[in-house]
Amino acid sequence: MISALMPNYKRADLAFEHGNGVWLTASDGRRYLDFAAGIAVSSLGHGNPKLVKAIAEQAAKVMHVSNLYRIPQAEELAELLVKNSFADSVLFCNSGAEANEGMVKTIRRAQYENGHPERTRILCFDGAFHGRTLAMISATGNPAYLKGFGPVVDGFDHAPFNNTNTLRSAITPETAGIIVEPIQGESGVKPATESFIKALRAACDEYGIYLGFDEVQTGIGRTGKLFAHEWFDVKPDIISSAKGIGGGFPLGAVLATEELAKHLTPGSHGTTYGGNPLACNAGIIVLNEVLTPGFMSHIQAVGEAFGKMLDDIVQHFPHIFDSVRGMGLMRGLHCIPPAGDVMAVAQHHGLLTVSAGDNVLRLVPPLIVTEEECRMAYDLLITTAQDLSSTQHPQQEKIS
Repeated sequence: MISALMPNYKRADLAFEHGNGVWLTASDGRRYLDFAAGIAVSSLGHGNPKLVKAIAEQAAKVMHVSNLYRIPQAEELAELLVKNSFADSVLFCNSGAEANEGMVKTIRRAQYENGHPERTRILCFDGAFHGRTLAMISATGNPAYLKGFGPVVDGFDHAPFNNTNTLRSAITPETAGIIVEPIQGESGVKPATESFIKALRAACDEYGIYLGFDEVQTGIGRTGKLFAHEWFDVKPDIISSAKGIGGGFPLGAVLATEELAKHLTPGSHGTTYGGNPLACNAGIIVLNEVLTPGFMSHIQAVGEAFGKMLDDIVQHFPHIFDSVRGMGLMRGLHCIPPAGDVMAVAQHHGLLTVSAGDNVLRLVPPLIVTEEECRMAYDLLITTAQDLSSTQHPQQEKIS
């Protein structure tokens, strides 16, 4: 008989009872070093006292009232985001896919209200991942995600990632905007180049279309800036955010300039749960922590040190890993053996990771991780590589 849970996830036979910081404890009592963070979600780690307290206190007061009424917690969180970003206004929702849907709708609505109803198409890029709704699997364009779900939702075009030569030829009179990930996460932790991002901004300005960044995975400090697009010194028109913004509590957001946001008038878009008091209270705690002086520099310093550790692993085990990708605390090791096998061996040794496309092992620890804890992950990856080497390359050099 089929499980009570639908079989759409390939789950490890592992369940966790509690966590503390960057550690998770399984039901059998074994501790694991968590460099998966719920797929880049648990930004403040597990059991963060401030976050736990805020959620508990808000839950005891009021969790949900709907957007029929003012929500002071949403207003406070929106003000924090606006004060610390390019944006003038924020829409809250529940997930990354919903945030990306909201971004697409806002772009289309703004073009319509500005007298360009023909501009409905969104230009995305090969290797993208924008979510699992019907529209967002079409925006993603990956045949594996589209298979079996009927006709592709129209309105999305694709061009090569990091290729400025093909960019302008992909823009048509029906193009409303461009959406791009500053670092493609699911397809293998592939960073955009600065020249590519700046070319996108220039093309959008030239053609009168909008530039959107999918910052679902890269945002809220993951790369050492509040949002990854800040590294390129390029101002977007709109972005999506989710994952780390709630520290583990479901929350998503669309941040936009007034030029776009003003067109989402009453009745044009909505969500039942989005921006509820409980989620936004969690978001306030997370954002205040991430914006604390020194927090971003901590991510940058630890991320740089961790990157050097990963480079060292590649140097000593070139038949297991051949390159390091990413920045800050969003890193990927390109694997020679199947990444799933590497992930399983790492888990066996007590390190939790995430696989990604292009045979990449993704490492996205909580943002509070220390250099010492990164060194522990490094040691576990060394042990993992040595285990894999025992059958592939018995004479592999040892590392002290």
